[in-house]
Amino acid sequence: MIYLDYQATTPLAPEAREAMMTWLAGPESSGFANPHSPHRPGRIAAAAIEIARDQVAALFPPGGRVIFTSGATEALNLAIVGSGAKAIAASAIEHSAVIETAQYAADAFSIVPVDGEGLVDPAVALPDRFDLLAVMHVNNEIGTVQPINQLAARAKEKGALMLCDAVQGAGKFAPPEGADLIAATAHKIYGPKGIGCLWVRDGVDLKPIMRGGGQEGGLRSGTLSPALCVGFGIAARLMVERRERDTAQADELFAAACAALPGFVLNGSAEKRWRGNLNLRREGLDVARLMSDLRDIAFSAGSACASGKGKPSRVLSALGLNDKQARTSIRLGFGRYSRMDEVVGACERIAAAAAQQ
Repeated sequence: MIYLDYQATTPLAPEAREAMMTWLAGPESSGFANPHSPHRPGRIAAAAIEIARDQVAALFPPGGRVIFTSGATEALNLAIVGSGAKAIAASAIEHSAVIETAQYAADAFSIVPVDGEGLVDPAVALPDRFDLLAVMHVNNEIGTVQPINQLAARAKEKGALMLCDAVQGAGKFAPPEGADLIAATAHKIYGPKGIGCLWVRDGVDLKPIMRGGGQEGGLRSGTLSPALCVGFGIAARLMVERRERDTAQADELFAAACAALPGFVLNGSAEKRWRGNLNLRREGLDVARLMSDLRDIAFSAGSACASGKGKPSRVLSALGLNDKQARTSIRLGFGRYSRMDEVVGACERIAAAAAQQ
């Protein structure tokens, strides 16, 4: 199987897996201890979590704190609902975890459009009044990179908070300095599934959306998993250490994949994007048939979270593509553990199968 779906999830880094094993041990070790217990094994587990918290914090700007959550969806819910914002604006290409939560929580909800390249214009018209502006750093479907700091400055002028979904951008780019709230998740940066975080700028007041034991500074009750936190921490550390290498590899794979896919048209900006994401369309392409013909290649027709809904991509529609164009699009994702020969070979097979149609 050739895996080309890095936007859906990434492989677990071997270093993260190894570090997690200590905290997954059985009764012969104290690694299973509850990190919220006052005894020595509990304090050791708590110390490991705090080291991991510092490692994850390195993905974000200074002047804030990291709240561990079960994933980015919970982090985004905590940011939106916990902020108490009642007038919310969000870009047209936000993840459903933002759009649906904002629609639920807000009295007034506005969509901020993108242009044909999938970018929010820094000078875009914004509502006269809003409490929170949500714009993602890197789009999960088309890979476009948004001008977060410029938009954050405009939100600040309105006295509003800036929320950034950095699930696809954390560790790949410099952190969005202007954001007040930033969500991320471990399994998109070669860490384990089941853990994410919300970075909260100092001075931002949030209310908990889960109550119970008062963990995470009272913002997120529930027993933390030392294994998941440690895995997240190691994955975050590697993202910082390997940023230049990972970026160079993604650039090389992107160029080679594009060359191996003649007849396809790129969706989204060619320049302002993460090049580990290649979203393409081809006129007349039957994507379901293509995926059936190439079952040993794992690629996507769009967001994993939206798969099976039978509707054209909301993100591609926001770019101005019609339903037919959106339905003839595929997404290829590659990253740290992708091999050039496998990526090129898979793309050549995709091109050949598409041509046969």
